[in-house]
Amino acid sequence: MIPVLVPPGLQAALDEAWKAAKDVPGFLLESEARFLGMMAACAPREGLIVEIGSFKGKSAVMLGKLAEHYGFGPIVAIDPHNFNNAELAEHRTDPGATSYDEFLKNIEAAGVTPYIEAHRAFSRDVAKSWNRPIRMLWIDGDHSYPGAKADFDGFMPHVVPGGFVALHDALHEFPGPIRVFVEEMLRSDRFGAAGFVNSIAWSQFRPEDSFSFRHLHRALDEVASMLLPFVASDQPLSGIRKMQFKLARSRVPRDLPSIKDWTKSLNP
Repeated sequence: MIPVLVPPGLQAALDEAWKAAKDVPGFLLESEARFLGMMAACAPREGLIVEIGSFKGKSAVMLGKLAEHYGFGPIVAIDPHNFNNAELAEHRTDPGATSYDEFLKNIEAAGVTPYIEAHRAFSRDVAKSWNRPIRMLWIDGDHSYPGAKADFDGFMPHVVPGGFVALHDALHEFPGPIRVFVEEMLRSDRFGAAGFVNSIAWSQFRPEDSFSFRHLHRALDEVASMLLPFVASDQPLSGIRKMQFKLARSRVPRDLPSIKDWTKSLNP
């Protein structure tokens, strides 16, 4: 495996990207946005970044600014923009409601339109004809298990060795992201370094030397799998069950690592 290299001026580039993205409406926390930027900047140069779930463009702006700074791209942003995600249901004011116009406005205001390839479509439909290599797969669409699994299965075959796969809201009360992470990534023999940053679950695709990371996977599986019974029913938690879920979640390490520490974990 070729060592992951940190491009020059990454910290300053992350600062500039977050400055552009922070006021865009969305659910991405600063630590999560910065981590997405780290993965985007350090991923192999071959392939594209695919974002499933764009809402009003917060992560697209963050990733687009990194693409602008380092000259890679495009960011393929896939979203029907009809609030189909359960997380976005409260924003669906009527059957015809859309976030597309605001998405376009926000990426234009940030100056990243040339770096964004927008697909106003369901990810499952885009996946059917997809044939391009992917350097980073960012899954933040349908958080149900069938939805997250379909996104993973549809695009994962195109991820290049050394590329990154990340799922949002893996530590929230959704069954899809955490189950896909545990069952398809931690318990597979194709992934390397892995972890959580706030509610992002991530791993590097390392099919040739994943054995070097088995101890890490076992440790993460031990704490992450404790969350699975709480989200299995795909129903909101309340009372003692919610308290138990929060206790189990508190055992999952999820701080944003420094750039130096993170790249060291990728190249043991």
